[in-house]
Amino acid sequence: MDDHNKRVIETALLCAQEPLSVADLSRLFVEDITTADIDEALVEIQRAWDDKGMELVHIATGWRFQSRLSMREYLDRLTPEKPPKYSRAVMETLAIIAYRQPVTRGEIEEIRGVAVSSNVMKQLEDRGWVEVIGHKETIGRPGLYATTKQFLDDLSLTNLQSLPMLEDAAPMAAAEHLGQAIIEFDPDATVETVIINEGQEVAEDLVNAVVEEVTPESEQSDETK
Repeated sequence: MDDHNKRVIETALLCAQEPLSVADLSRLFVEDITTADIDEALVEIQRAWDDKGMELVHIATGWRFQSRLSMREYLDRLTPEKPPKYSRAVMETLAIIAYRQPVTRGEIEEIRGVAVSSNVMKQLEDRGWVEVIGHKETIGRPGLYATTKQFLDDLSLTNLQSLPMLEDAAPMAAAEHLGQAIIEFDPDATVETVIINEGQEVAEDLVNAVVEEVTPESEQSDETK
């Protein structure tokens, strides 16, 4: 692909408010541009930004530019408001859903050893990170929870296989306890999202929540915390 067309793609990505898929990018051109041409251009644009404060990343819903993690401390000075901190109960619940999905609320409670409050589930659903994707064929047909593409986008992940790997013995025991094989995670791909770094902080907290909740500290329900 020639330099002009690459510049068109780069400009569209820099100006876009949402990630753009290859199909979206192909609509930029009147002439026939193949998927292979666009893929090649995206790789070349990525390389061109290797030494810049911004980078082009591939996430679940397409491609987007975002600031590098190394720029975080500086950008934070422009936005002193910190992203919301989620409670331990919320992070533990999110971690279980992420690593064991699809999972029912009862199964989440069995793993955590405490009741899961409706407020916890509502926070995750309102944030757009989890949703009910079906019902388990058992008594009461409880809802099956899974993470969404919004969850992947906010954590700058391409797919569920890109979830952080749990490396040492304790985390691996947690992963085994959750019944999910964890695929190797490239730390260089974990970068802040364009939503005030919230994605990076959640990604870090996600692993901690999985590890810590193998043996719950308290049998107290979320409703009473």
